[in-house]
Amino acid sequence: MASTSQPLRGKRACKKIFWAVFPHACFILSLVIYAFLGALMFSHIEGNRKVNLSEEYRQFLQSLWYISRNLSDNMTENEEVFKEEIRGLLNTAERDWFVNPKDIWTFFGSLFFCCTVFTTVGYGNTYPVTRAGKYLCMLYALFGIPLMFLVLTDMGDILATVLSKSYNEFRKLQSKILASKLCSGSMCNKGDEAKSRAQSKVVINEPLTIMEVLKSQPGVKRKPIKYRNAEIFEMLIARENAYTKPARNRSIERWSSCPELARGKTMSRVMENFNNIGKQVEKLDVPIVLMVLVIFVYISCAAALLPKWETRLDFQEAFYFCFITLTTIGFGDTQLEHPKFFLFFSLYIIIGMEIVFIAFKLGQDRLIGLYKKVISFCGEKKMPSKKVYPK
Repeated sequence: MASTSQPLRGKRACKKIFWAVFPHACFILSLVIYAFLGALMFSHIEGNRKVNLSEEYRQFLQSLWYISRNLSDNMTENEEVFKEEIRGLLNTAERDWFVNPKDIWTFFGSLFFCCTVFTTVGYGNTYPVTRAGKYLCMLYALFGIPLMFLVLTDMGDILATVLSKSYNEFRKLQSKILASKLCSGSMCNKGDEAKSRAQSKVVINEPLTIMEVLKSQPGVKRKPIKYRNAEIFEMLIARENAYTKPARNRSIERWSSCPELARGKTMSRVMENFNNIGKQVEKLDVPIVLMVLVIFVYISCAAALLPKWETRLDFQEAFYFCFITLTTIGFGDTQLEHPKFFLFFSLYIIIGMEIVFIAFKLGQDRLIGLYKKVISFCGEKKMPSKKVYPK
């Protein structure tokens, strides 16, 4: 029996873990599939578009040819005029005149664009040009942004649970260390004496005998002679089954005999997991200073790794870029030379957005509490004092 029960327990434990992880994996897998589908669509639509040389492009070439023709041999005299004319002419140029769409809208480039869309970062250096691409971008963002927020909320619960448990364990460890420092030898001895006195006062009750159990039954008190040994034995077994048999044994017996009977309970647990999304973030209560420190360390780690493949960025520029990305500001002033390497950083972006989201939520709660205190303080000041009239 022991050899057969252990595999059953292992299977049940695996099923419980699977149904507990299933909602979180479902959200993440849906977001990944959605990003890959968007990358395929945008790379096909925007990458295969035809570049039409417009009249503005011809005028640009004519102006450039005119400026280069009128240059004199002595560059020192016309250097400032040449710089101003070239700067003004380049400001009128469009990037599509000099870039092949297939070089921008590759699969990884399109995937990077999709990530910037549903994360609401929107750097602005890559954008759809065709009318179909613009309509598709609006439709893609309409469904992608809620899915991304759902993933952020779901993963925020996991991160909030980890942070709250870590913070509570840290507080317990801190209290133990303080208690060990404050506890002197005399105080500990007094505590031990008090414990020994309390233990000496405890009265140990021995278990009841069979006759005492029978005397406690009302039926035995009325008719003690009419009961036979078999009837007394059945009464004891019935009483033991009524009080000692756990309720979960019936569910285990159903599961082992007919697993279909326990599916309703399993599905109700899965539905409960879906309904509890976002509850752990609401319960999180850690200091805002600790969250700011976590954000600083998190961004600093990425800022130290990013310049290894983005050689134009130093630590300060990489720190600025990561902060603008994780806060979904996305100015687009810092462009990446290798965006497909940054795609491997997508998990970092999602977790970082989780941390920033939790920090903003905690800051929002603190700000609401501050407003409540200020309003209550101002209300108490403006309340007229009660006048006491003589009787």
